[in-house]
Amino acid sequence: MHPHPDETGRRPVMKLELKRAYDSPAASDGMRVLVDRLWPRGLSKATGRIDVWAKDIAPSADLRRWYGHEPEKWPEFRRRYQEELKANASALTELAARVADSGADTITLLFGAKDATRNNAVVLKEYLHTQLRSR
Repeated sequence: MHPHPDETGRRPVMKLELKRAYDSPAASDGMRVLVDRLWPRGLSKATGRIDVWAKDIAPSADLRRWYGHEPEKWPEFRRRYQEELKANASALTELAARVADSGADTITLLFGAKDATRNNAVVLKEYLHTQLRSR
């Protein structure tokens, strides 16, 4: 996911950030993308200031239920979710197009989980960085 090229033909570096959906929005968030399949409980659309709800790139319902945010399942969850992402290229392409059209230089991936270090947004950010480096 890269913004449109500048006048030199180069694409500026895009920053990917992570943030809990319940944390207050900030101007520095850029484009705010919720990457959970379920809307975070108790979060109003106005309060969350979500620009895009990318539920199609969230883990499948079966994987989400299996994981249950149990820390000992984290390594296997990461592996399985990366496999789902590989198989879901069309949803990633659609999100990339929306990001490019927005012109945002920062994308903040929003998640509802309490654990900020072991959630799907962390895996998605790692996956996107890996995909960008391989191009």
